[in-house]
Formats: sequence, structure tokens, C-alpha cells
Amino acid sequence: MSKKLNQPLKGRGALSNPDNRFEEISRELIDDGWDNLEQTSEAIRTSLTVDSAKSVISYNQSPDVPFDRSINPYRGCEHGCVYCFARPTHAWLGLSPGLDFETKLFYKPDAAELLKKEINKKNYRCAPIAVGINTDAYQPVERKLGITRQILEVLSEHRHPLSIVTKSAMIERDIDILAEMAKHDLVQIAISITTLDHDLARTLEPRASAPQRRLQTVARLSDAGIPVAVLAAPLIPVLTDSELEKILSAARQAGADWADYVLLRLPHELKELFQDWLNQHQPLKAEHIKSRIRDCRGGRDYQAQFGKRMRGEGIFAELLKKRYQLAMKQLDFPGVSELNMDLFKQSTPAKAQLDLF
Repeated sequence: MSKKLNQPLKGRGALSNPDNRFEEISRELIDDGWDNLEQTSEAIRTSLTVDSAKSVISYNQSPDVPFDRSINPYRGCEHGCVYCFARPTHAWLGLSPGLDFETKLFYKPDAAELLKKEINKKNYRCAPIAVGINTDAYQPVERKLGITRQILEVLSEHRHPLSIVTKSAMIERDIDILAEMAKHDLVQIAISITTLDHDLARTLEPRASAPQRRLQTVARLSDAGIPVAVLAAPLIPVLTDSELEKILSAARQAGADWADYVLLRLPHELKELFQDWLNQHQPLKAEHIKSRIRDCRGGRDYQAQFGKRMRGEGIFAELLKKRYQLAMKQLDFPGVSELNMDLFKQSTPAKAQLDLF
């Protein structure tokens, strides 16, 4: 049911739980005269459900991402980022991309075991695996479950290259594994930073690490010899795009080797969720923000076409691109080395019992 909350829930990003796009019937709350709509909503606890997957590596053929395979230890994300492009994927589970996405999580307890089986198949071809691309592999529940660390242990054992994108300082827990892999060019890390404004971040991404804490993580990874980039993402027109140069400069000062940006994406139900957030937290800028988004998306809220979905199009999008290029030139980032695929090794199968005779 699409329920608009009277006030934001502490630690949650979405303000509603809209029906997903596959529902045949759309429902909404109606005031029955008993003042039920004005009652403060109670806190919603996070629930965990086992995701019984038969495989753990997902493959894609997208020309605008630098990888063809990924692993997502979790479905849904407790970080609660209201802008998250992955929210609509919860509709495939019969759930809402709203509060359900950040409170009803699914995890793969046997992810490491499945991964080991997949990369040891005879026909497996080694290529970098992107970890935590759809939903963050270092969201709060990882502290309890440790599934991401188990995955890293398998990849390290087999000298398999990987990349990680996260907005959590929890990745520092695994510096021991990552630093050893970095010695052989087997890992690249990207820390996502949307804004340097602490108060804005608190409402945009309520359970992610604070912006300054993420910059500390960049510094600690760099100090450990781990290649690290900063991803200014998503850039939200009018709201955060003015921070692009500041984010890139802060990243360089923290020791980042590279930086990039992605324009805000609003697929499917995310349009309604983000509009609710704007009305609640940025009412005076809401129309300006939405207008500028449409300027970058051919007059629509979103474009899904390859080559356009990450950067947008039009005058404003082109200006962002030029600002980024100029800032990168001025900051003189050193860049990162390509991941090494030559060291990959599969497990040696145990000899059959008959080999003894």
C-alpha cells in the first residue's frame, strides 16, 4: 500500500511504500475521519530472509559499465539512499521499492561456496568481478553476517581480480585481504560520495557512513597501498552538482588515484519516491530540481538508453562533463593500473580413489 508518512522515520530514506509496478491494483490511504493519517508512524525494523540462489555471479552486456559480471551478496539495502537506482529491483520480489527496499533484506549465506564452485568450472573464463554493484556489499547487516568478507577470501585464494563500490567505512575491516591482493594488482576500490554536506547526507542516505568518514576511508585505503577512486554519485542537478569540484578536490587530497561521476537516475517507481523526498526536505527547490533533471533527460524524468543513462544529454549535462574534465586535469590524478588476470588459479580437483591403483 502506498502510505505517505506524516514525518520521516529516523534512519530511513523513503517516505512511502508505494505498490510496485507489477501490481494490478493500486491502493492509497484515505482519511476516514478518525485522524489515523496524522498518527506518527512507528519505527520499522529490518528483517532478514535467506536468498536461496543457485548461482552468485550475474552477467551483463552493458556497454557503459566497465565489467561484465558482478556479485551482490544482498538484495535490498539498509543504507536507505532515497535516490538508489536499485530500488525498483525489489518489485521483482513482490515488494515495494520504498521502505520495503531498505527494511526487508535478502542475503545469500552460501555465496562464497557458490562462488568457489562457479570459478572452478572447466569453462570459466577469468575477468574482473564487481562486488556490491546493485546494493552495497558493506551495508550495516554485513557487520553481523560477514558474507562479503567470505567472498573476498575466496577471490583472494584464487587470485581472482575484483572491484568494489561502497559508501561504507566498514570496508576498512577487510584491509588485510585487500592490501595483499593490491600487491598483485588484483583489486580496485571506489568510494561513492554524493555530497560533503553532513546535514544533507543525513536525509539523502541516512545509514551510510558520513561524507567526511568516507574520505577518511579513502585515505586509509590509499595508505595501505590499495588503489582507490572516488565516485561523485549521483550528482543531483541544482542540489549537489555545485559540489562536483569540491568532491574531486577532497578526493585528491585524501589520496584517491582517480575519480568519476554519474548523473542522478530515476527509473520506474524511483520517480515518485524521489519526488516525495523533495517535497519533504527541499520544497523550495523541488520544481527547479525536477525541471533541470528533465533538461538532462530529453524532457523526461529518465532515459534508459546506453550512453545516456549515466551522463544525460543537453546543455547542462555537457557543462557537467566539461567541468569534470577540467577539474580532473587541474587535480592531476595519478590513475589506476589495470587489474591483473594472469594470476588466476583454479583449485586442483581431488584425485579419484581409483587413481591409487
